[in-house]
Amino acid sequence: MTGDRLQRERVVTAARSLFDRGLTHGRTGNISVRDGDRLLVTPTGACLGTLRSGDLSVIDADGRHVAGPPPSKEAFLHATVLRQRPTANAVVHTHSTHSAAVSCLAGLDPDDAIPPLTAYFAMRVGRLPLIPYHPPGDIRVAEPIARAAVDHSAVLLANHGPVVAGANLDSTLDALEELEHTAEIFLLLHGFSTRPLTGRQREDLHARRETP
Repeated sequence: MTGDRLQRERVVTAARSLFDRGLTHGRTGNISVRDGDRLLVTPTGACLGTLRSGDLSVIDADGRHVAGPPPSKEAFLHATVLRQRPTANAVVHTHSTHSAAVSCLAGLDPDDAIPPLTAYFAMRVGRLPLIPYHPPGDIRVAEPIARAAVDHSAVLLANHGPVVAGANLDSTLDALEELEHTAEIFLLLHGFSTRPLTGRQREDLHARRETP
Protein backbone atom coordinates (compact mmCIF):
# COMPACT_ATOMS: atom_id res chain seq x y z
CA MET A 1 0.00 0.00 0.00
CA THR A 2 1.40 3.42 -0.96
CA GLY A 3 2.04 6.11 1.64
CA ASP A 4 -0.82 8.23 0.32
CA ARG A 5 -3.26 5.33 0.39
CA LEU A 6 -2.19 4.38 3.90
CA GLN A 7 -2.68 7.95 5.15
CA ARG A 8 -6.12 8.07 3.57
CA GLU A 9 -7.15 4.79 5.17
CA ARG A 10 -5.98 6.06 8.55
CA VAL A 11 -8.13 9.17 8.20
CA VAL A 12 -11.16 7.06 7.24
CA THR A 13 -10.61 4.74 10.21
CA ALA A 14 -10.29 7.70 12.58
CA ALA A 15 -13.37 9.39 11.12
CA ARG A 16 -15.53 6.31 11.56
CA SER A 17 -14.23 5.77 15.08
CA LEU A 18 -15.20 9.33 16.03
CA PHE A 19 -18.65 8.89 14.52
CA ASP A 20 -19.30 5.43 15.96
CA ARG A 21 -18.39 6.62 19.47
CA GLY A 22 -20.67 9.64 19.27
CA LEU A 23 -17.87 12.19 19.22
CA THR A 24 -19.31 13.64 16.01
CA HIS A 25 -22.85 13.74 14.66
CA GLY A 26 -24.48 14.39 11.32
CA ARG A 27 -22.11 16.19 8.97
CA THR A 28 -19.95 17.81 11.62
CA GLY A 29 -16.27 17.58 12.49
CA ASN A 30 -13.15 17.45 10.36
CA ILE A 31 -9.77 15.72 10.32
CA SER A 32 -6.44 16.47 8.67
CA VAL A 33 -3.05 14.75 8.43
CA ARG A 34 0.26 15.81 6.92
CA ASP A 35 1.17 14.04 3.71
CA GLY A 36 4.60 15.36 2.78
CA ASP A 37 4.25 19.08 2.14
CA ARG A 38 0.49 18.76 1.68
CA LEU A 39 -2.43 18.07 4.00
CA LEU A 40 -5.16 15.50 3.51
CA VAL A 41 -8.38 16.90 4.96
CA THR A 42 -11.98 15.76 5.13
CA PRO A 43 -14.20 17.46 2.52
CA THR A 44 -16.95 19.97 3.07
CA GLY A 45 -20.33 18.54 4.04
CA ALA A 46 -18.90 15.11 4.88
CA CYS A 47 -20.41 12.66 7.33
CA LEU A 48 -17.44 11.12 9.10
CA GLY A 49 -19.37 7.89 9.53
CA THR A 50 -19.58 7.23 5.78
CA LEU A 51 -16.32 8.79 4.60
CA ARG A 52 -14.29 6.92 1.95
CA SER A 53 -10.60 7.28 1.16
CA GLY A 54 -11.28 8.79 -2.26
CA ASP A 55 -13.42 11.54 -0.68
CA LEU A 56 -10.49 13.37 0.92
CA SER A 57 -9.39 16.81 -0.19
CA VAL A 58 -5.79 17.91 -0.60
CA ILE A 59 -4.63 21.38 0.48
CA ASP A 60 -1.21 22.98 0.69
CA ALA A 61 0.45 24.22 3.87
CA ASP A 62 -1.29 27.59 3.48
CA GLY A 63 -4.73 26.02 3.24
CA ARG A 64 -5.17 26.40 -0.53
CA HIS A 65 -7.17 23.69 -2.31
CA VAL A 66 -4.86 21.53 -4.46
CA ALA A 67 -6.83 18.44 -5.45
CA GLY A 68 -9.91 16.37 -4.73
CA PRO A 69 -13.35 17.63 -3.69
CA PRO A 70 -13.74 21.01 -1.95
CA PRO A 71 -12.23 20.82 1.55
CA SER A 72 -14.01 21.57 4.79
CA LYS A 73 -14.65 25.28 5.20
CA GLU A 74 -12.50 24.98 8.31
CA ALA A 75 -9.50 23.51 6.46
CA PHE A 76 -7.63 26.79 7.00
CA LEU A 77 -7.90 26.14 10.74
CA HIS A 78 -6.03 22.85 10.35
CA ALA A 79 -3.36 24.46 8.17
CA THR A 80 -2.93 27.25 10.73
CA VAL A 81 -2.41 24.84 13.63
CA LEU A 82 0.04 22.62 11.74
CA ARG A 83 2.12 25.59 10.59
CA GLN A 84 2.51 26.63 14.22
CA ARG A 85 3.22 23.11 15.48
CA PRO A 86 5.88 21.55 13.22
CA THR A 87 6.09 18.38 15.35
CA ALA A 88 2.36 17.74 14.98
CA ASN A 89 1.08 15.69 12.05
CA ALA A 90 -2.67 15.51 12.64
CA VAL A 91 -5.52 17.78 13.71
CA VAL A 92 -9.04 16.81 14.75
CA HIS A 93 -11.93 19.23 15.27
CA THR A 94 -15.31 18.09 16.59
CA HIS A 95 -18.49 19.46 18.12
CA SER A 96 -18.42 16.70 20.75
CA THR A 97 -21.26 17.17 23.22
CA HIS A 98 -19.58 17.86 26.56
CA SER A 99 -16.73 19.93 25.17
CA ALA A 100 -19.17 22.01 23.13
CA ALA A 101 -21.36 22.44 26.21
CA VAL A 102 -18.40 23.72 28.24
CA SER A 103 -17.56 26.13 25.41
CA CYS A 104 -20.96 27.78 25.94
CA LEU A 105 -20.49 28.46 29.68
CA ALA A 106 -19.99 31.97 30.98
CA GLY A 107 -17.06 32.78 33.24
CA LEU A 108 -14.49 30.34 31.83
CA ASP A 109 -10.81 31.16 32.28
CA PRO A 110 -9.75 32.21 28.75
CA ASP A 111 -6.25 30.85 29.35
CA ASP A 112 -7.35 27.56 30.91
CA ALA A 113 -10.98 26.78 30.07
CA ILE A 114 -11.07 23.41 31.86
CA PRO A 115 -9.03 23.03 35.05
CA PRO A 116 -6.61 20.09 35.40
CA LEU A 117 -9.04 17.78 37.21
CA THR A 118 -7.18 14.59 36.27
CA ALA A 119 -3.59 13.62 35.62
CA TYR A 120 -4.36 12.29 32.14
CA PHE A 121 -6.01 15.56 31.12
CA ALA A 122 -2.88 17.39 32.29
CA MET A 123 -0.66 15.01 30.30
CA ARG A 124 -2.68 14.60 27.10
CA VAL A 125 -4.24 18.04 26.81
CA GLY A 126 -2.43 20.45 29.11
CA ARG A 127 -3.73 24.01 29.30
CA LEU A 128 -6.79 24.64 27.14
CA PRO A 129 -7.11 28.22 25.85
CA LEU A 130 -10.60 29.46 25.00
CA ILE A 131 -10.74 31.10 21.56
CA PRO A 132 -13.35 33.93 21.33
CA TYR A 133 -16.45 33.17 19.27
CA HIS A 134 -16.29 33.40 15.49
CA PRO A 135 -18.86 32.02 13.03
CA PRO A 136 -17.88 28.63 11.54
CA GLY A 137 -15.52 29.11 8.61
CA ASP A 138 -14.64 32.71 9.59
CA ILE A 139 -11.02 33.22 8.53
CA ARG A 140 -10.57 35.80 11.30
CA VAL A 141 -10.34 32.98 13.86
CA ALA A 142 -6.98 31.99 12.33
CA GLU A 143 -5.11 34.75 14.14
CA PRO A 144 -6.08 33.86 17.74
CA ILE A 145 -5.70 30.16 16.96
CA ALA A 146 -2.21 30.75 15.55
CA ARG A 147 -1.17 32.58 18.72
CA ALA A 148 -2.55 29.85 20.98
CA ALA A 149 -1.18 26.94 18.92
CA VAL A 150 2.43 28.03 19.44
CA ASP A 151 2.31 26.79 23.04
CA HIS A 152 -0.81 24.60 23.16
CA SER A 153 -1.76 21.38 21.38
CA ALA A 154 -5.49 21.91 22.03
CA VAL A 155 -7.86 24.86 22.06
CA LEU A 156 -11.57 25.26 22.70
CA LEU A 157 -13.57 27.41 20.27
CA ALA A 158 -16.24 29.36 22.15
CA ASN A 159 -19.80 28.17 21.40
CA HIS A 160 -18.36 25.63 19.00
CA GLY A 161 -15.98 22.84 20.12
CA PRO A 162 -12.41 21.56 20.51
CA VAL A 163 -9.46 21.56 18.12
CA VAL A 164 -6.67 19.11 18.99
CA ALA A 165 -3.29 18.48 17.35
CA GLY A 166 -1.00 15.53 17.89
CA ALA A 167 2.07 13.69 16.65
CA ASN A 168 -0.19 11.24 14.82
CA LEU A 169 -3.87 10.45 14.51
CA ASP A 170 -3.87 7.91 17.35
CA SER A 171 -2.43 10.32 19.92
CA THR A 172 -4.68 13.11 18.65
CA LEU A 173 -7.78 10.96 19.10
CA ASP A 174 -6.59 9.95 22.58
CA ALA A 175 -6.21 13.61 23.54
CA LEU A 176 -9.58 14.57 22.07
CA GLU A 177 -11.30 11.75 23.95
CA GLU A 178 -9.53 12.74 27.19
CA LEU A 179 -10.69 16.33 26.68
CA GLU A 180 -14.28 15.20 26.10
CA HIS A 181 -14.19 12.92 29.17
CA THR A 182 -12.80 15.70 31.37
CA ALA A 183 -15.39 18.15 29.99
CA GLU A 184 -18.07 15.70 31.13
CA ILE A 185 -16.48 15.52 34.59
CA PHE A 186 -16.26 19.32 34.68
CA LEU A 187 -19.98 19.62 33.92
CA LEU A 188 -20.88 16.98 36.51
CA LEU A 189 -18.93 18.95 39.11
CA HIS A 190 -20.17 22.37 38.00
CA GLY A 191 -21.34 24.25 41.08
CA PHE A 192 -19.37 22.00 43.44
CA SER A 193 -16.09 22.87 45.09
CA THR A 194 -13.33 21.01 43.24
CA ARG A 195 -9.70 20.18 43.94
CA PRO A 196 -7.77 20.53 40.64
CA LEU A 197 -4.14 19.47 40.43
CA THR A 198 -1.76 21.97 41.95
CA GLY A 199 0.76 23.91 39.91
CA ARG A 200 3.52 21.64 41.20
CA GLN A 201 1.59 18.50 40.32
CA ARG A 202 0.93 19.90 36.88
CA GLU A 203 4.60 20.72 36.34
CA ASP A 204 5.60 17.21 37.41
CA LEU A 205 3.33 15.80 34.70
CA HIS A 206 4.55 18.12 31.97
CA ALA A 207 7.43 15.83 30.99
CA ARG A 208 4.94 13.03 30.43
CA ARG A 209 2.91 14.95 27.87
CA GLU A 210 1.73 12.66 25.07
CA THR A 211 1.00 15.29 22.39
CA PRO A 212 3.46 17.74 20.80
